[in-house]
Amino acid sequence: MGSRWSSEEERQPLLGPGLGPGLGASWRSREAAAALPAAVPGPGRVYGRRWLVLLLFSLLAFVQGLVWNTWGPIQNSARQAYGFSSWDIALLVLWGPIGFLPCFAFMWLLDKRGLRITVLLTSFLMVLGTGLRCIPVSDLMLKRRLIHGGQMLNGLAGPTVMNAAPFLSTTWFSADERATATAIASMLSYLGGACAFLVGPLVVPAPNGTSPLLAAESSRAHIKDRIEAVLYAEFGVVCLIFSATLAYFPPRPPLPPSVAAASQRLSYRRSVCRLLSNFRFLMIALAYAIPLGVFAGWSGVLDLILTPAHVSQVDAGWIGFWSIVGGCVVGIAMARFADFIRGMLKLILLLLFSGATLSSTWFTLTCLNSITHLPLTTVTLYASCILLGVFLNSSVPIFFELFVETVYPVPEGITCGVVTFLSNIFMGVLLFFLTFYHTEVVLVQLVPSRVVFA
Repeated sequence: MGSRWSSEEERQPLLGPGLGPGLGASWRSREAAAALPAAVPGPGRVYGRRWLVLLLFSLLAFVQGLVWNTWGPIQNSARQAYGFSSWDIALLVLWGPIGFLPCFAFMWLLDKRGLRITVLLTSFLMVLGTGLRCIPVSDLMLKRRLIHGGQMLNGLAGPTVMNAAPFLSTTWFSADERATATAIASMLSYLGGACAFLVGPLVVPAPNGTSPLLAAESSRAHIKDRIEAVLYAEFGVVCLIFSATLAYFPPRPPLPPSVAAASQRLSYRRSVCRLLSNFRFLMIALAYAIPLGVFAGWSGVLDLILTPAHVSQVDAGWIGFWSIVGGCVVGIAMARFADFIRGMLKLILLLLFSGATLSSTWFTLTCLNSITHLPLTTVTLYASCILLGVFLNSSVPIFFELFVETVYPVPEGITCGVVTFLSNIFMGVLLFFLTFYHTEVVLVQLVPSRVVFA
């Protein structure tokens, strides 16, 4: 299945002719097919090792998401153990979008030096970041600074794990496996963030504010020990993944697996100029960046947001966990469906965004129960939040496929780098808003806009 040649249907432009610069020739265009004989002497070929490469990259993305979301689900415990403030908790999450400021440098590195060098640098930054958080110091002020520094270095790994999935799938996988590979590689980062909702509250106990002074001091020491156990475990896992990628992570297969992998691409400078001058691409990018960026920031401090609604740290963790896990499962299933049914990306996105709009409206009206008189129960809170996460998170791999097909021959890493950079801008703005105005008064989820692709 993976080694057959691309079909005539596969090479049809996704959005039709006359779409402006970069859109008339899609990822699977006739021009790329015509250029293939000069680039590849024989038929495309896929290698079994592609699954090992995908596994290593997906594990790296998983752990990066896990480390990024370490503090949000245990913010009450972190306050007592290290004296974090609301600003500190939000900033620890905010280091994720801040890490995207040098995003274009990582895009250049991926374009010029390839996948292996970029992934090795990314994993090394994660080793430094997680190691910095584990340095044993008694000074709480210094410890907080080390934790912030570690989160910043882990945030710098974000551009690679969030952007390189379509590049990896094009380099290693055949045309009828690309959407699935993109979904797995891109969704694992979200799954790592989801597991943080599960691991943190289950391993680290919540503080007991009614305990006597001596008991509270003992509880504080116990909470600190459990948090440090989580930090050491994350550091060990990151070191193992770095060692594995150092031992084996080839930059590309001996022969390209498809037309897209063998075709000539635009230079870095021309790619950026073409993306920024393409109105249709920018509209689709905003359709991705605004709702996904807002939801990522919102879910990163979900425990902090739901605290005024008397939702416990454990319950908030389970809500965040199932919303992201559901999105990952549905996203991979949707991508596999898109691999077999061509030309359905727009319809799939419209259906997912319609569901997200209804779910976020339900959650908003439920939280405004003093006005709407709708019951605010555990069932409604779980259902609305989980459905919102399922619909939004599952759209990520479909969006990535739409992006790279729309702007061919722009390299996949540059295309996804631009859209994830925009997404993190909106995520950072939301986190700053939540922190500046204090989260006790922010209980309303922003409703994703219904953007119709012209």
